[in-house]
Amino acid sequence: MDALRAAAVCRAYGRRMVLDKFCLALAPGEFAALMGPSGSGKSTFLNVAAGLVRADSGKVEIGGEVITAMGDGAATKFRRRHIGVVFQAYNLLESSTVEENIVMPIRLDRAKIDRSRLALLIESLGLGGLENRHPAELSGGERQRVAIARALFAKPDVVLADEPTGNLDMKSAREICALMRSLNETERCAMLLVTHDPVVAASAETVHFLRDGRVAESFATHGDPAEVSQRYLDTYAAPPNAH
Repeated sequence: MDALRAAAVCRAYGRRMVLDKFCLALAPGEFAALMGPSGSGKSTFLNVAAGLVRADSGKVEIGGEVITAMGDGAATKFRRRHIGVVFQAYNLLESSTVEENIVMPIRLDRAKIDRSRLALLIESLGLGGLENRHPAELSGGERQRVAIARALFAKPDVVLADEPTGNLDMKSAREICALMRSLNETERCAMLLVTHDPVVAASAETVHFLRDGRVAESFATHGDPAEVSQRYLDTYAAPPNAH
């Protein structure tokens, strides 16, 4: 069973078709990236897959469950339990501590907090000693680490990350990329991230290039940002009918 499967997903805004019969599959434990020009449908797909935006047609399955068929309330509960979401702007609660932010989805479900799981993630993400601090007391890189810990805490089927390094300096961005790659290996959680940065994309195993709401090309990165960058230039320099 795939961790994520999208079949013929369509989503339009007004007369503009942003996703046009979009198809993608992500195996359990796979780490993939979506790249493409602005408006190619990257973030829209992540929002559809997370149940934050409705598809006009088609379906997205997460762990075998069709999230696109769920109402808003059911999708919200399902997201807390099966999908980790990492936003560019962190989306942390400023009035809550690091620890409280990490366990928030579990508390909303009124489930028991696994303290050993919490300690493991705090150690893995280099957040030791910061448990009682608030987001305003953290650097951008530290905030994103908290957001990643929150996304992983419930052991989701898939983590969806939308430009997770977009607000970070180069050093912090590289650290986040290395952490996500390491966590993908240790947690064996499928990850799908959206990025414009070939260095970030190269941290994934596979990159999918989007054009006009569909996957135009997919390839293994081999961890090489230069290859990702060159393939990106080759793909988007060519006219659409060349692919």
